[in-house]
Amino acid sequence: MTITDLVAPEAILPALKVNSKKQALQELAARAAVLTGQNERSIFEVLLQREKLGTTAVGYGIAIPHGKLPKLEKLFGLFARLERPIDFEAMDGQPVDLMFLLLAPEGAGADHLKALARIARLLRDLEVAKKLRASRDAQAIYSVLALPPSTVA
Repeated sequence: MTITDLVAPEAILPALKVNSKKQALQELAARAAVLTGQNERSIFEVLLQREKLGTTAVGYGIAIPHGKLPKLEKLFGLFARLERPIDFEAMDGQPVDLMFLLLAPEGAGADHLKALARIARLLRDLEVAKKLRASRDAQAIYSVLALPPSTVA
């Protein structure tokens, strides 16, 4: 599974304008609902419930909000580069400007965890994050996400 198996070019938001964590999650849920045919409120609720367990900000300005939906048929990803960094209650105190939403079918189990790990590995690569922050349009961002994983562990 590659990142591009999870994210389609139309699932990339190159300059999302939000002022808060809640607003960011609402915007991601709205876009995901359009692309998956799932209920926007259900997606938003799943994301909020997950955040209540602990922030999905992983440090370095990156957040990976995620959740499982009963009616979803396959893993779904959506990437957003925020126009302005927002507070996401990250452990390192850094504001978040790169977000990768991951939605999984309820029975996804290991596939969900593998996808989360792959996303985290890719986005925590400093060169990849730098390129994503420098990319201004969806196609450029998609090209960065489509890069093969670096061979450096």
